[in-house]
Amino acid sequence: MSGRGTDSVDVLLIENDDADVRLIREAFDELAIETSLHVVTDGNEALAQFTDHDGEPPSVPDLVLLDMDLPEMSGLEVLKALTDEPELERLPVLVLTRSPTRENVDESYELAANASLRKPSDPAGYTELVDAIADFWFERAELPTDS
Repeated sequence: MSGRGTDSVDVLLIENDDADVRLIREAFDELAIETSLHVVTDGNEALAQFTDHDGEPPSVPDLVLLDMDLPEMSGLEVLKALTDEPELERLPVLVLTRSPTRENVDESYELAANASLRKPSDPAGYTELVDAIADFWFERAELPTDS
């Protein structure tokens, strides 16, 4: 992967729909690129990944896939919290949504999302989506290094 010191790509998936998690996990498992997919099911749990470390620096993934429709804390609220943290403001975040509205797409980009992607409607679509993400984000893009 460009711009990283490791051959493995760490991905944090923030998703509460079990079927979507399964399809995304299966698609990542099919990649030729070694990936580590960590799943959390709500925004509070996601933010805890970056804050609850007993004084140790948080483990920051290479890429975040963030579902827009999360319980308790929306994807937009998670995105806002991430962008409020200086050490996370350059973290690549791809927002996933089943039914994007113009307002949510615009707000996602205003909150520094790197892309807003429509969730596929069938299993093959998840493979295509993950292949496209891997091709662009893991093969072509230069990702920021840890500071």
